[in-house]
Formats: sequence, C-alpha cells, structure tokens
Amino acid sequence: MEWNPGFPLSIDAKCHRDLPRDIQFDSEKGVDFVLNYSKAMENLFINRFMHMFQSSWSDFADFEKIFVKISNTISERVMNHWQEDLMFGYQFLNGCNPVLIRRCTELPEKLPVTTEMVDCSLERQLSLEQEVQQGNIFIVDFELLDGIDANKTDPCTLQFLAAPICLLYKNLANKIVPIAIQLSQIPGDENPIFLPSDAKYDWLLAKIWVRSSDFHVHQTITHLLRTHLVSEVFGIAMYRQLPAVHPIFKLLVAHVRFTIAINTKAREQLICEYGLFDKANATGGGGHVQMVQRAMQDLTYTSLCFPEAIKARGMDSTEDIPYYFYRDDGLLVWEAIKKFTAEVVGIYYESDQVVMEDQELQDFVKDVYVYGMRGRKASGFPKSIKSREKLSEYLTVVIFTASAQHAAVNFGQLFLGMYPEEHFIEKPVKEAMARFRKDLEAIVSVIAERNKNKKLPYYYLSPDRIPNSVAI
Repeated sequence: MEWNPGFPLSIDAKCHRDLPRDIQFDSEKGVDFVLNYSKAMENLFINRFMHMFQSSWSDFADFEKIFVKISNTISERVMNHWQEDLMFGYQFLNGCNPVLIRRCTELPEKLPVTTEMVDCSLERQLSLEQEVQQGNIFIVDFELLDGIDANKTDPCTLQFLAAPICLLYKNLANKIVPIAIQLSQIPGDENPIFLPSDAKYDWLLAKIWVRSSDFHVHQTITHLLRTHLVSEVFGIAMYRQLPAVHPIFKLLVAHVRFTIAINTKAREQLICEYGLFDKANATGGGGHVQMVQRAMQDLTYTSLCFPEAIKARGMDSTEDIPYYFYRDDGLLVWEAIKKFTAEVVGIYYESDQVVMEDQELQDFVKDVYVYGMRGRKASGFPKSIKSREKLSEYLTVVIFTASAQHAAVNFGQLFLGMYPEEHFIEKPVKEAMARFRKDLEAIVSVIAERNKNKKLPYYYLSPDRIPNSVAI
C-alpha cells in the first residue's frame, strides 16, 4: 500500500496484528518492543519532560536535565563540549548523521560569504576562494527543509524550522570547524550570515539551529527513509518473489528479520497522526511526510552504494580528511560484506548467464524497482541483473543498508555475521560464513586499537555492535 503519496510502497497493514503471522514479532520480541519502549521513556524521564518539548527553553541547564539519565563516554563528552566549534564540526563527521557534509568545490551564490567575513577563521593566509580550490572548505546545506511546514498540532505552541547553510573549514590541525552559518536559503538583510567572531550567544544559537535541522534530517531521512523504509522494500520483494529454499532468500532473511513488523509499529505509534513525532518534533503534524516526499528524489541506487556515496560528496581522501571514522570503518565493513556476497554468488551461479536465467532472482530485483522505487528511472535501481559482479554489489547494498548503515545512524547493539537461524546447509557456504566472521573479527580489532587512546571513541560501525537488521 501507499502509506502517503510519494513514499516507497509498504506492507498493506494498518497495525501489527494485520501482518501475516510469520513476519510479526514473535511473542518475546513483541514484548521486548513494548517493554523497551516503555523502559526507555521511563529511564530518560521523557514523559516528565514532554512539556519541555512543547514550550520554549530559557536556560542551557535544561539540556542537563535531559542528559542526566544518559551516561556513557560519548554523551558525557558531548555534554561537556557541545558548545565548542571543534565538537560541532566533529559531529558532522562522526555523529549520528555523518552523511551530509561534502567538500565545497564552489561557493554557492545563495551564501554570499567573503574572505573579509571569515578571515579570522582562516589559518593559511589564503583567500576564501583559494581555500576552496585547495579543498579546505566543506558545506552542509539543509535545502530539503526549505518551506517544510512546522508543527502546528498544539495551537498554544509556536514551532519553527530553519533551512540553514553551514560552511566549515579544515584547520591546520586537520580538524573541521564551522566558519559561517546562514539560517535560510535566500540571502538578504533579514537573513544575516552568522560568524564565530559574532557575540557568543548569537553564534551559539546559530549553531543550535543548524544542529536542530540536522536532527530533523537525521531522524526522518537518514534513519527512517534510507534505512527502515528501504529495508522494508527489500524485505517485501524477497517474501513475494523468492521461495524460502532460494539461496538469495537464505542469505537475506536474517537482514530483513522483523523489519516489516517494526516499520508497521512505527506507522502505528510513532510517525502516525498524534504519534510521538507529532508530540515531540517540529516536523510533526505532516512536515516529516513532506520531507520524505522530497527526499525520494535523491534516493538513488548509487547513493546506497557506500564507497560511491562517500566519493560523490568528495569525502573519500583519508589523507585530506583523516578523522572521518564513519568513512574508514564503513569501507572496511562494506568490503567484508562484498567479499562474502561474492563468495556466495560464486557458489550458486557459475556464470553471468546463470544469473540472467534465474527468473525468481530477476523478479525480486524488478519488484524492488517497480513497487519500492515506484518505477522511477531516475532512481537508478536496476530492473534486472546481468552479471555475478552486479548481483554481489546489489546484495551488499541490501545487507549494508539494513545492518551497518542503520547501526551508524541508530547506534549499534549486535551482531553482523551471526545467523541464529541456520538456513544454509551447504558446506562451501558455511565455510564462506566462517571466513566472513573472521574478516569481521579483524575489523573489530582494528577499530578497538584505533579507539584505545581516544577521548571520544567511534565504535558505531564495529561489527560486534552492528545488528543484522534494522529491527534487532
């Protein structure tokens, strides 16, 4: 069914109990969902603070009330340093939404920032244009939020959305820091460019608006659309087109486990009318729906291919941008998954011809394109697969999106490479799975070693913290 116009098609079910029995949460998992949700609300005192989400805050100490129940290395360091420019820049690289920052190759006309304005932030005695040419300027543009309706569900609470453009600079220590912020898309006297040289709280509030916009894009697009809804598309196509004895079904089933169920719960409780989004988010009340409708235009197959997505944003050079751990760890996991899928494909498909002749596989791929991506040619999703190499890449996209990408933007639990329900019985595949687990263990060691002496470790893409699917 179409939950809202322009969305990827989702399961035709209004609530969890409408689902086919074999894709519902099993009783234990269902209870977990309800208990964990209630427990999270209780632990974070969310219910007690709900009024704070629907009224203006007057004191930065209010943030500390929210954080009081979240205690770990990262949250404590962020709590102590969130006002600093270094932390602000770092979060675009390794925070929960590390997918928006891109290298700026040309200053946009809609952001009329000059060398004179940012001169005190530049450390190389170069003009702003020269810094751009040398690859030291980065940009995050929240154009997607321009014109999105702010939440009006509570007539007593005025809510607002910005569509900022944030310019960032790689300093001599190779750290990324913000140097200019414009809070809406059209320049003018009513839309000034805020700078680090401005009054302390002017600059801080500008950064808070950017972080707020980042939150909305993260929750609705990076997390909901680009992991949960996309994984549901793959899951529905798999159940519709591949029999349970098919090797590709056996390979993918662990990675779509409970995905349809958790998304149905989300449509039932979180993103529905009067759900949690409406109560707590400035994009609630329909704005989040408009955002997904717009973002569908940028949802392409290539953008789900991790190495290509990193490259497209000009963020692929480890020498130029050394502290982008999301990229470094993500590439290691992507390559491990791709090596594993290539092995499995090689076991079952002895030639490209066999791939082309597998009608059930071709129907699966076509189902994703026609129904999930609504037959949009611009999506770049293949209608068919003609080679073993392309099949391996396609399977890597499915597995990486459901496991690693979701973990990176949702914070990991475990475990990629662990298949509690054994579907494969063939010895070569079992051996391939063992090699896959060994590769993942090596990545865990690399990441652990890198994190050892870090004040702010990055472990969201460590395989021992990556769940197999978006729902586990």
